[in-house]
Amino acid sequence: MKCLICNRFSLSLFCLTCQEEHLKPTVTKRILSDGLEVFSFYKYSEIQDFIKTKHTYHGQKIYKALAKNSFCNFAKDFFYEKKVYALPVDDKLTSNYSHTAILAHALNSKNIKPLFKKLRAKNTVSYSTKTLEFRLKNPRDFDYTFKKNIDVILVDDIVTTGTTLSEAKALLQNHDVNVLFALTLADARQ
Repeated sequence: MKCLICNRFSLSLFCLTCQEEHLKPTVTKRILSDGLEVFSFYKYSEIQDFIKTKHTYHGQKIYKALAKNSFCNFAKDFFYEKKVYALPVDDKLTSNYSHTAILAHALNSKNIKPLFKKLRAKNTVSYSTKTLEFRLKNPRDFDYTFKKNIDVILVDDIVTTGTTLSEAKALLQNHDVNVLFALTLADARQ
């Protein structure tokens, strides 16, 4: 197989050299208007070609490789005094997998347990390339189906305007769920 970045022979999608030189995460923090802290591992521009594969056959493997480089390493170092759940935003299956579920699964560790099928959007409109105005007029309308009084980390692939994560946080707070922060693969803010 060839490395997807340099085209050299590799046993994985990304050779070790390219993982180190091009895919080494640099964690950034962004605070949304509602106070939600969002930590991202990459700038969107750094991995946009890979993000765009999320609804393709190869996207599943690419997301797993990116999650291994970022979310897995985060989970190894994360400590909290009680159990924390990783809650993927709208982990519905598309192309036979869910990209947010892949990211949440990568957080599975001693301190973090992923939850699946617990935070789903009733509105399936795509936000891709849409304006903030469009996003505000077409909320996700989330449904939450798990217990109260838990601590969660919201998981999504991209933070653009932050409306999806903020809407999810508001709904969870109404269900007495404490959102510690959000983790995303990439931040689209320029």
